[in-house]
Amino acid sequence: QAIWLVSGAGDAGTGSPSGNSMMSRNIYHNKNQDSSISISKMDVIIPFSPDVPCDNNGQRMWWAFLASSMVTFFGGLFIILLWRTLKYLWTVCCHCNTKKKEAQKVNNPANSQAADGTPKGPDEKDEVVPASEVGWMTSVKDWAGVMISAQTLTGRVLVVLVFALSIGALGIYFIDSSDPIESCQNFYKDFTLQIDMFFNVFFLLYFGLRFIAANDKLWFWLEVNSVVDFFTVPPVFVSVYLNRSWLGLRFLRALRLIQFSEILQFLNILKTSNSIKLVNLCSIFISTWLTAAGFIHLVENSGDPWENFQNSQSLSYWECVYLLMVTMSTVGYGDVYAKTTLGRLFMVFFILGGLAMFARYVPEIAALILNRKKYGGSYNSTRGRKHIVVCGHITLESVSNFLKDFLHKDRDDVNVEIVFLHNISPNLELEALFKRHFTQVEFYQGSVLNPHDLARVKIESADACLILANKYCPDPDAEDASNIMRVISIKNYSPKIRIITQMLQYHNKAHLLNIPSWNWKEGDDAICLAELKAGFIAQSCLAQGLSTMLANLFSMRSFIEIEEDTWQKYYLEGVANEMYTEYLSSAFVGLSFPAVCELCYVKLKLLLIAIENKSELGESSILINPGNHVKMQEGTLGFFIASDAKEVKRAFFYCKACHDDITDPKRIKKCGCKRREYIEDEHPSTLSPKKKQRNGGMRNSPNNSPKMMRHDPLLIPGNEQMENMDMNVKQYDSTGMFHWCPSKEIEKVILTRSEASMTVLSGHVVVCIFGDVTSALVGLRNLVMPLRASNFHYHELKPIVFVGSLEYLRREWETLHNFPKVSILPGTPLSRADLRAVNINLCDMCVILSANQNNIDDASLQDKECILASLNIKSMQFDDSIGLLQANSQGFTPPGMDRSSPDSSPVHGLVRQASVTTGANIPIITELAKPGKILPLVSFSQEKNCGINIQMITELVNDSNVQFLDQDDDDDPDTELYLTQPFACGTAFAVSVLDSLMSATYFNDNILTLIRTLVTGGATPELEALLAEENALRGGYSTPQTLANRDRCRVAQLALYDGPFADLGDGGCYGDLFCKALKTYNMLCFGIYRLRDAHLATPSQCTKRYVITNPPYEFELVPTDLIFCLMQFDHNAGQSRASLSHSSHSSHSSSKKSSSVHSIPTTNRQNRSSKAREAGHKQK
Repeated sequence: QAIWLVSGAGDAGTGSPSGNSMMSRNIYHNKNQDSSISISKMDVIIPFSPDVPCDNNGQRMWWAFLASSMVTFFGGLFIILLWRTLKYLWTVCCHCNTKKKEAQKVNNPANSQAADGTPKGPDEKDEVVPASEVGWMTSVKDWAGVMISAQTLTGRVLVVLVFALSIGALGIYFIDSSDPIESCQNFYKDFTLQIDMFFNVFFLLYFGLRFIAANDKLWFWLEVNSVVDFFTVPPVFVSVYLNRSWLGLRFLRALRLIQFSEILQFLNILKTSNSIKLVNLCSIFISTWLTAAGFIHLVENSGDPWENFQNSQSLSYWECVYLLMVTMSTVGYGDVYAKTTLGRLFMVFFILGGLAMFARYVPEIAALILNRKKYGGSYNSTRGRKHIVVCGHITLESVSNFLKDFLHKDRDDVNVEIVFLHNISPNLELEALFKRHFTQVEFYQGSVLNPHDLARVKIESADACLILANKYCPDPDAEDASNIMRVISIKNYSPKIRIITQMLQYHNKAHLLNIPSWNWKEGDDAICLAELKAGFIAQSCLAQGLSTMLANLFSMRSFIEIEEDTWQKYYLEGVANEMYTEYLSSAFVGLSFPAVCELCYVKLKLLLIAIENKSELGESSILINPGNHVKMQEGTLGFFIASDAKEVKRAFFYCKACHDDITDPKRIKKCGCKRREYIEDEHPSTLSPKKKQRNGGMRNSPNNSPKMMRHDPLLIPGNEQMENMDMNVKQYDSTGMFHWCPSKEIEKVILTRSEASMTVLSGHVVVCIFGDVTSALVGLRNLVMPLRASNFHYHELKPIVFVGSLEYLRREWETLHNFPKVSILPGTPLSRADLRAVNINLCDMCVILSANQNNIDDASLQDKECILASLNIKSMQFDDSIGLLQANSQGFTPPGMDRSSPDSSPVHGLVRQASVTTGANIPIITELAKPGKILPLVSFSQEKNCGINIQMITELVNDSNVQFLDQDDDDDPDTELYLTQPFACGTAFAVSVLDSLMSATYFNDNILTLIRTLVTGGATPELEALLAEENALRGGYSTPQTLANRDRCRVAQLALYDGPFADLGDGGCYGDLFCKALKTYNMLCFGIYRLRDAHLATPSQCTKRYVITNPPYEFELVPTDLIFCLMQFDHNAGQSRASLSHSSHSSHSSSKKSSSVHSIPTTNRQNRSSKAREAGHKQK
């Protein structure tokens, strides 16, 4: 009977396929259980089911298809194992024979000699003939490896073709899955079977190539792709032979999808790690899903064999796909479920792995897709709109500060899009900030070190690239190195792009000069935070409060109106001022600078502080408050202080013919004069960032100095002054911008506590520095250089005493050893004994710095050392009468006044005693005050002077820590830094205020040049190149050219309670003072340093002062005011001290406040004595 069944199966092909198929469907749906066909015992082995009536008995032949795959797999596995076993046995036997032969050779060495007893020559062959170098099997194996390798074009084509055909075979399976599991098919009439046959023949050939090229045949036989071929290729040949089709395990072709990412990489479609990872996850998930669905489809439509296939159910393949998805996701609606035992058993095991895969893969796929869409892609530029790229340290704080200043409403229409590029996706807070500015801000995830990411943000067409630095990083040099690498990458990709970068350390600026395409003439700029921070603090030592005023000028602040008559009202009115540039109208041509400055202030309500002057050679230079000799030229660029950009337009629109009789400056607008059209065409406004205006300032000549350029030969020092200068002594550096002395060993400037006490220091600058061997260098040279500018005479230089760790100061000394009047007291700023030894109560300024601030993670503790030192000094008590003469009442005598007159006589005489030489060979000059000159001016009683009256400025890292400096203020902890009392008073400075320079420099790089000019004391590109070479100042001889460099402005404070402006100090107008100082002494006033409680009717003992920037004309003055002004260099001031000036560069003389020695003039007028006495009390 078994033979009959097999022969029946062989005759099944003679029936009609279509009729059999229709009969199968009818029987299947009717579920007719009645049958007249007798079932024998063999029907258990060859099951009967009437749904596929390929013959009259309706027998299934699924076992034949499955047997072909099983026989192929296990037969091949058996052959491989048998071959390995025989090979192992052969190797063992040969190994034993080889050992025996070697033993015989050792025991009988005569065998290695010829018959005549001579040794065998090298050319004589042994009995064993060596095999050929490369056998034919090896050649065939190498050829097969090349054919399937993706390293060659043929291999890549073959791999891609196999993958494509596998997907095609899977598609045929999807089509056939709508038919019954097993059906009769005529190979010559079934088109899909023919195509599937062609595909599988190709797969068979490719399998042969892979088998030949495999090094380990056993592992090759067991790998996934081989198993797929075993269960899909042989059944196709069986179906052709039997003329029937079994859907079977053809769903395994879906496992080929796992190689999809490899194929895309071969085609160079996938290049990034995220895209490769995304395709990998998707392909593994989908292939597992489709393969499992195919198995459920097979067993559910077939039924269990032990149930005689009677428990099957009709499920389409896509219903099985749906079932697997709801199973993996643990939803399980119950509308579709497995009925067969095989199906349920499979689901038990699949749900374990499927659930784990679903929970892991799906969220990761979703995250990759969402992030790819959110911060991937490329920037699409808008026509008529520029864009800038901002990169580097991108955080919520840095971005918010940047956007607040860049997009400020006071700027003229900012038609610029900001593109942020960072390799880390933004957090929720930063993302919310971007959304609030979505019309002008875009964010892209990437790195400027990757050219592909630079292309995405269109860096080549960007107007500029701004690089932000992390000001709080523990390793500033590493941060600078990162930013320099960003500059190199950007310049390598687009050499002409303008770059503005922040640098933390001054010495790292030299590395930018090594970049070939770095060109400061075309707008490239490096904003060195350490240089500017130290320069701001140094200027505060010369005029306290100047750091606050300058910081507010280049920062965009909105006007805050306060009705109450408080000090905040006047301070905030000044805070609303910013610095702008604008071309001057042709109406100013031919006028001197003081005349134009007075006209702008009185009529236009603008403060002109500097101009850009072009020489005959076309080189540009910035002139700050030049004298009468400078005449305005056509198209002169002016630097103004005003409240917004629209006000500055008045200087551009001003026409004498049309606006001469106008009193309201708001009515000064564009007129119809022809000359207006000319200058407008020639010199457009500089308020918009245009590249053709970037060459202003000091950019056209590296030899130009940011100084008061004087072209009048009459201003070069005359013969009398030149006689007092020793041409053979190097008194200044090679540029003539700074005082210089031969380098000194650090041991020669070290003071012990007793030596410091014997040196009655006064009028000096005490620098309290916290640091150790491991601390990052703060760059003390940038602090000392402005205090040693050559526009001071030698006797005017304030001695500088450093109090701190000697180990740290040794590391800084290499950059300080060429500056005169510098001393070191090893100790700690927290020691009151050290502070008393340096007479801190007699100093002009105490600077508190720390090099350890960025080594602490807790932001609130970063400034602990500076805060403790500040509070320690304020709580000290002093019993020194001379301490009452502090800078609260200091000023200077305007240049040009006759010092022999009674009105300009010194307030007290200083008798310089002979130098006392100590054991350390340190000359000490002692200054004694004559009490007879002090008592008439200041009402004095023998009470202790409090340390709170000592002028000091404290550097902070964290802005919120400013609340701890003043215990008597009422500042809210959440108040912005510029609104706090310590900052308004100029006693606190934070590096965060320099963030605004990035925006200011982009819109007008002349602003940065002007700021550098004001705060660095004369640093030039020439000097920077010199310091990059030698890291030290080089001395130079005093020539007329270098001495001419001294002729530049400097900032000072003018006292009003006595002297030539005393009549204006009591109720006078600020505008009258402005005009008188400008006409009489060429002094340009730009602010007031006023006592905090000066507006109160009752006297106050508070000596705190605050800054008022650019007051209006009618602003009322009080006698205790100190006026910020730009004063001219006085050539005659140093003649009387010429013999003293450079007699000893290494001496540690202390001139009791050189600018105040002759700056508090006495007077014989009795009506002023009471005011002076009252002023002295207020300033204590």
